[in-house]
Amino acid sequence: MTRYEQLQEHLKDNQSTWLVTGVAGFIGSNLLEKLLILNQKVVGLDSFDTGYQHNIDQAIQDANDITGKDLGNNFKFINGDIKKLSDCKLACDGVDYVLHQAALGSVPRSIEDPIATNEANINGFVNMLVASRDAKVKRFVYAASSSSYGDNPDLPKVEHMTGNPLSPYAVTKIVNELYANVFAKNYDFKTIGLRYFNIFGKRQDPDGAYAAVIPKWVAAILNKEDVYINGDGETSRDFCYIDNTVQMNLLAATTDNEEATNQVYNVALNDRTSLTKLHQMIEERLIERVEGLEKKKPIYREFRSGDVRHSQASIDKAQKLLDYQPKYRISEGMADAIDWYVNSIK
Repeated sequence: MTRYEQLQEHLKDNQSTWLVTGVAGFIGSNLLEKLLILNQKVVGLDSFDTGYQHNIDQAIQDANDITGKDLGNNFKFINGDIKKLSDCKLACDGVDYVLHQAALGSVPRSIEDPIATNEANINGFVNMLVASRDAKVKRFVYAASSSSYGDNPDLPKVEHMTGNPLSPYAVTKIVNELYANVFAKNYDFKTIGLRYFNIFGKRQDPDGAYAAVIPKWVAAILNKEDVYINGDGETSRDFCYIDNTVQMNLLAATTDNEEATNQVYNVALNDRTSLTKLHQMIEERLIERVEGLEKKKPIYREFRSGDVRHSQASIDKAQKLLDYQPKYRISEGMADAIDWYVNSIK
């Protein structure tokens, strides 16, 4: 059995209380679902600035369907904002582990409104650190970002690399790591940061100006609309399926390897897929699944400000210190995700 498989068996028989901030979002709701399946108690904090009630409802329903149990009583929701310290303290009360996912994501959003991004991602982050420290939680795991590598062109990205940030969003995520490190040194506080690389999967929002590329393209193809690719199509990313991301959060929260704490880790596959290749992959799978769809060339347009050209992450550190073993490559993840997209995206 892998370390993650052993952990899942252990959690089923050993209940703890977990706080998931941003629980109504894409990653947060997937964490909620998995924790409920594993018989854990979950406190969810969300302001619904970018999340949705239907994500929470579906996560609980999916967990119920998988287990054949009614798990709703193991979940407590707090409608609150990480920008308010009192909300953070309320949410952290009696919690064993914190999985801090709440943030204002999106590079273009941060360029358009750097003040809002700073308030949520830095002020809100410090509030969560303080509340978690005061509540004496066992572990504080937070969503870091691949954007922290900035303009460093070297591939694959290794955690010790540095570069100049290319957006206000990237600046906030770098500051998060600095704050976490300072709290670790000054308060004997255990933190782990997870640098997410292009996570995709069910409950990822296809709508809005800041939607991620995969659900946005799926929705466009299903609706027989044009697909737009920023740049020449050779821009590449290390796409990582949501189940791998959930694995990393749980491994990070529960590791008993002291060397593994107060660190940051890449959450990825050490793989690279161009946007043109990604479009072909999505289009082919959808044509197989849905009658009446035909191939249609994407429209290439200007490269987007603040974006890096290529992205690929080493996962050696996570494999060594956390026993991370991603189960899904992009093809397997896409096969699973397409089913959900087809049934859910209109």
